Amino acid sequence: MKKYIIALFAILTLASCQKFLTEDPIMSQSTELTLSNYNGLNKAIAGAYSPLVSSNWYGAFYVLDSEMRAGNAMIPINTNFQSGRMMVPYSMSYEPSSTSALWGTAYFVISAANNVIFAIDNNDGLTSSSVTQADLNNLKAEALALRALAHFDLLRIYSRLNGTNGEYGVCVITEPQLPTDMPARASVEETFAQVIKDLTDAENLMAADYQRAGGSDPKASFNKLSIQALLARVYLYHKDYAKASEYATKVINSGKFRLWTAEEYPSVWGKDVAGDGEVIFEVYGKQANGYDAYWEGPSHMTNPLGYADCAATAQLADLFEEGDVRGSRGVRGKDDGKVMFCTDQDEVSGGQLWTMKYYGKGEGNATSTPDVSNTIVLRLSEMYLIRAEAAVNGSGTTALADLNAIRANRGASPLTSADKAAVALERRLELNFEGHLWFDLDRTGGSISYSDANITRNIDATSKYWALPIPKSQVDINENLKQNPGYGE
Repeated sequence: MKKYIIALFAILTLASCQKFLTEDPIMSQSTELTLSNYNGLNKAIAGAYSPLVSSNWYGAFYVLDSEMRAGNAMIPINTNFQSGRMMVPYSMSYEPSSTSALWGTAYFVISAANNVIFAIDNNDGLTSSSVTQADLNNLKAEALALRALAHFDLLRIYSRLNGTNGEYGVCVITEPQLPTDMPARASVEETFAQVIKDLTDAENLMAADYQRAGGSDPKASFNKLSIQALLARVYLYHKDYAKASEYATKVINSGKFRLWTAEEYPSVWGKDVAGDGEVIFEVYGKQANGYDAYWEGPSHMTNPLGYADCAATAQLADLFEEGDVRGSRGVRGKDDGKVMFCTDQDEVSGGQLWTMKYYGKGEGNATSTPDVSNTIVLRLSEMYLIRAEAAVNGSGTTALADLNAIRANRGASPLTSADKAAVALERRLELNFEGHLWFDLDRTGGSISYSDANITRNIDATSKYWALPIPKSQVDINENLKQNPGYGE
């Protein structure tokens, strides 16, 4: 009970930050916010989504830093034309004192999820004439999905995904913790097992028609299909290709999503709320959310009139064939919503190209104070790509058809054959600046060879950088927390 009381205080604090909801947040610790009733549990889960939009996670650097490391993004050639905020991933100068800050943010969400799960599992008085067991199951499923996403994203950044030496995973936390607890790291396999268990449990608990009510964006919370889509991704990373294909097919065949056409593709990224297209799950950006990165968010970091730290590389831009809308080019402030890469209007950055996947949701998106953007986490194209990759690895026969389904909706010429290299290239073309390439190279044992006017980067499959260092502050306070090899221990 002591653990529960301490953890309860943390989740009450978190729940008060649910500012992405249309409903006004409750700012005091009242009975309405306790975890002893359905209303309090519901608000606690709503608030647990908010940290996803922080600068440490999908609100900025988890996505953009990975693009920088992998060679899709770069500091502008004119190095005076940026704020210095992305020098660590650009220069690969990672150390325990200068690394991803996701650790603390993700475990905060895990703690929030654990408290809700604990409360539901240990309170028999939550059901009533207006609250059914199915209602509680849906909330628990959301908590399980959030916990799985957090553990999985921690695993992707702090652990090697293609190692052979029994690499460490992350700390798997499935119950409320005391401040004095010092959890050790599980193995990579143990971490995967927990993520898959949480997601399959969530899938089984959640009603097929469940959708969180009261939010600004229905795609910004988990439902059954987004849980299945995340399972498809996790199974792909785990190299369970049959399951990856099975779950990708469930989402594709649901009839709830459709591939964007070439004509609409450039305009979908600035939407406030996703329509009837590809978006399965996204993180909703809103300046009023206290966690929102805003000035350090992707719509400012990739804006030549903003902080301008994250430009596109020629290596990426030159991969697209003529007519492929994904490689279309224009001028920032003039062609927003019409093309996918832009120069700045006055070319003060020397003709550098900038992604338009985060051009902002408001009227200020072409100025030095751009509005925030949503960050798409899961979308339909990825499901086709997952199924194609599963097929070229022996689970299915749809690889060529799946790749060409995407290409036909992008203005790209059809392929005549499909192999692992074709799938990898299509993933890079389709998912650029969405935070995939670095992790794709890690999980498949790839390497990086990249150079521009400022740097030359060669990262082979054995590099220490595939597992970034755990923050020194965390290692210092937990004697059981082992640092990754190559970072001082």
